[in-house]
Amino acid sequence: MKKIEPMIKKETLYVGAWVLILSAIMQAVFLIIGKWDYTVLLGNILTGSASVLNFFLMALTVQSAIDMDEKDAKTKMKASQSLRMLMMLVVVVIGVTVPCFNIWASIIPVFFPRISMMFRMIFNKNK
Repeated sequence: MKKIEPMIKKETLYVGAWVLILSAIMQAVFLIIGKWDYTVLLGNILTGSASVLNFFLMALTVQSAIDMDEKDAKTKMKASQSLRMLMMLVVVVIGVTVPCFNIWASIIPVFFPRISMMFRMIFNKNK
């Protein structure tokens, strides 16, 4: 197995930090509206961590696909995307169906990595 590139570690930490920040904001919103209980925290932990893992696995796939020819790289990327989407679907279904997870707190964190990338584009645009 190849060594993990420093850029992958850096970007995963960036996404993980934003997921933590956005998760704290979501927890605060649930608390403010009076709907917070332990299921909100558990749902947030479940899908927030799965979302960061999904980003990390995507980055590892890109790292390994760089050294391949175009056809093999495209096949590898498609397979990776399919498996990662299946993983996220299973995680969200667990979060929605198992009573110890809040439904909304199990769905909303799926979007946190995408939001973190939007913030990255906004902040980098100003540099």
